[in-house]
Amino acid sequence: MQFEVNAHNADKPVGRIRQQNEKLIIRAAEEEFACHGFKGTSMQRVADRAGLPKANIHYYFSNKLGLYYAVLANIVDLWDSTFNELSAADDPAIVLPRYIATKIEFSRQYPLASRIFAMEILSGGPHLSKYFRQDYRSWFQDRARVFELWIAAGRMKPIDPAHLIFLLWGSTQHYADFAVQIEAALGEETLGPDVFETATRTLTEIILVGCGIKPA
Repeated sequence: MQFEVNAHNADKPVGRIRQQNEKLIIRAAEEEFACHGFKGTSMQRVADRAGLPKANIHYYFSNKLGLYYAVLANIVDLWDSTFNELSAADDPAIVLPRYIATKIEFSRQYPLASRIFAMEILSGGPHLSKYFRQDYRSWFQDRARVFELWIAAGRMKPIDPAHLIFLLWGSTQHYADFAVQIEAALGEETLGPDVFETATRTLTEIILVGCGIKPA
């Protein structure tokens, strides 16, 4: 399940330059949207933060809404592509820890994008109507079906797949969306690698034990 985004040929020099510039712009936009929200962000603010002329921003993204979609697509495509790798043929004792570790790493690398997505959802998801179409439900049901097949094969306890997926999403993204609260609780100025490593180990153990899965 993905946003519709333009594909570029990364093997061509022009394609590589375009990708580098888009990445720079998207990172600058993440900071602006996270600080000021969609309404409070302007293309000029993004240009200033990226250190590029405003005309360059419009060359890659015609308007603010298109740039906002790109920021959301950047994190959602990462999340979804990782979840798409789960299959009934996999060993849950191997793929679930890998999934948890990957999602925690995304929270470390892309905290602002995760928070922007969370803010969008909290505001009712007005810009995600195309994302949450019927095919999104089909995609989700396909993911849940993997867990159902693992349960049927006796590879894990009969736990409701939908709510297990919600737990996986919420627990791993928590370290991006609520970093300020975690920093205050732990007395940390910023969350270092050790915090994310501990979070990964803890969540993995709790989820595997709760699902009745023996660690590989």
